[in-house]
Amino acid sequence: MEFLKKNLKKDILLISFLLLGNFSFGQISQEVMDAFKKSYTLEAAGKYTGAAETLKQIYQENSYEMNLRLGWLDYQAGLFLESRSFYNKAVSLRPMAVEARFGLALPLAALGNWDQLIAQYEKILEITPNNSVANYRLGSIYYGRMQYEKAASYLEKVINLYPFDYDGVILYAWTNLKIKKLREAKLLFQKALLIRPDDKSALEGLKLLE
Repeated sequence: MEFLKKNLKKDILLISFLLLGNFSFGQISQEVMDAFKKSYTLEAAGKYTGAAETLKQIYQENSYEMNLRLGWLDYQAGLFLESRSFYNKAVSLRPMAVEARFGLALPLAALGNWDQLIAQYEKILEITPNNSVANYRLGSIYYGRMQYEKAASYLEKVINLYPFDYDGVILYAWTNLKIKKLREAKLLFQKALLIRPDDKSALEGLKLLE
């Protein structure tokens, strides 16, 4: 899904990189600068635990940036509980920062904390109502739970923003099929074939509508 891939990549970059202008609105020491730089080098080498340890040695609990970065590195290292803790601290420090909430979604999903995950996406939508990534992910979750009407309410927003995006179109097509909006489903499956000719999912959906 092109827009999701782009947005997810953007989310990861935002989670990964230091936002210098927001660092406690004060002077940043050379020690902190060096630690962040070293953490990026270690991360690039796949040494996530070492990268995190570099920052933990100079950890500042009231630093949004440190908590955000440690949340990401611990998630990459498979330390989901620790990751969740750091992301929660980042969220508490900057409640309006959607990047921290998208970051928190990572360990929540890994831990299977679905209700907490839904709550984070809903909060993101309170802050940015037209956020396509949050709307799509909520639509996907509710589709998986077979709550199709609820899924449709989120996916419709995605389609309005990205009418020619495959992932949004195909999931909304299947959702419409599930809620017996057959004419809409057929049109959406056909549109999916415009995006991806001979797409198996779209062809399967159209066959069910014959």
